[in-house]
Order: sequence, then structure tokens, then C-alpha cells
Amino acid sequence: MQHEVRSAAVEAVHDQLVQIVRQLVTGDRGDPDRQISFAQQSLLAFVARNPGCRATEIAVAFAVHRSTVSRQVRGCVESGWIESGAGSVRTGYPLELTDAGRRVLDATASKDRDEVGVRLSAWSQGEVEDFARALTRFAQTTPPPTHETTGDSPHA
Repeated sequence: MQHEVRSAAVEAVHDQLVQIVRQLVTGDRGDPDRQISFAQQSLLAFVARNPGCRATEIAVAFAVHRSTVSRQVRGCVESGWIESGAGSVRTGYPLELTDAGRRVLDATASKDRDEVGVRLSAWSQGEVEDFARALTRFAQTTPPPTHETTGDSPHA
């Protein structure tokens, strides 16, 4: 019986995590004013944390094909959020966040934090702290090794 209860709880956690990720990835949060996609936000945040990084490094960190990163980088360059420095086709081009990129990233992150704050507004301070600790513990728990590359770089 105890195993069944735990399995149901694990399934509930899984279902909620899938739903949250789906909302993040698709931008399905009912915000028509959202300026950037989750992919763009992830890319801008990575470049902000790793100034001078190259598309190849981003592809490795996110475990995606370089062409996928190149398309996202191109869109961000065209939007004026990222600029590339001197480099070569072989070694790639160092990427930097522009002031406009920093502004759009900061604005999006601020809106995201505000949304989290609204969702937690009815929670006690202790409940919020417990939730933060549980999420941190969950994120830091290393899953058993698999034969697949999962792209679980802490730098992504």
C-alpha cells in the first residue's frame, strides 16, 4: 500500500513538472505581451552568464544541434539582443549580450519572478522556503546514469 501511495505521489510530481516545462517552452502562460520565447530567454541568459561564448559551446550545454543554436543566435542578432565578435567559421564567433538584450532579458526575468510571486502569494513564508529547499534538493539529486546524453549541463 505504501508503495502505491508513493508511486501516485511521484506520478503527480512528474505530471506537474511536465506541465510547468510545457508552459515554459511553449510560452503558454496567457501573456500576449511576452517579448521573447523560452528558447530566446535561455540563450540570452546563457550568453549573459558566459560572455564571449560561441554557438558550439551553447549547443553542447543545451544538448542540441549547432544549427538549432545558430538559428536562435541569428534571430537574437537580428533583434539586436546579441552581437558577435571577430572570429572564424572554424572556431566560431564570440557572443556578447547587447544593452537591448540585457534589457529584454531583465524585463522577462522580472515578469517571471512576479508571476511566481503571484502564484505563491497565498503561501506562508515557511511554505515558500520549504518549497525552495525541496526544489533545490530535487535539482541537485543526480539521477542514475543512462546511455543517452541528456544535456544536463549546470551551465545551460
